[in-house]
Amino acid sequence: MPFVWQVRVYWEDTDGGGVVYHSNYLKFFERARTEWLRARGVHQSALEVDEGMVFAIQHMAIDWIYPARLDDVLDITVHDVRAGAAKLVFTQEMRRASDGVEVARADVVAVSLDAKRFKPKKMPEWIRSEINQ
Repeated sequence: MPFVWQVRVYWEDTDGGGVVYHSNYLKFFERARTEWLRARGVHQSALEVDEGMVFAIQHMAIDWIYPARLDDVLDITVHDVRAGAAKLVFTQEMRRASDGVEVARADVVAVSLDAKRFKPKKMPEWIRSEINQ
């Protein structure tokens, strides 16, 4: 089962016509990935302090399929996640909760970096194990 995080579209998320502004889809996808990690015990602020590691987005491909609008409730999924030594690959979808219409989809690659040097750093084994189970 994919992880699902919901968000309601507010006026501040839209352009003048009540349609979600394109860059806000990225924020919604980011928040869902963060909550997915949190649900697995990976708290990014603690990760930086305890492990000296942060995640950064290396690549993202987004398909905008149907406009999300003011007051829509969106289900944002995280599924098909793969963890390598220093990389996480996510597949995400965004659907309108009221009728299941697909709004957008994204393929995302995040890399683990040394928090001070911003150079690639191997993820701790406990994270890879939690993700790859």
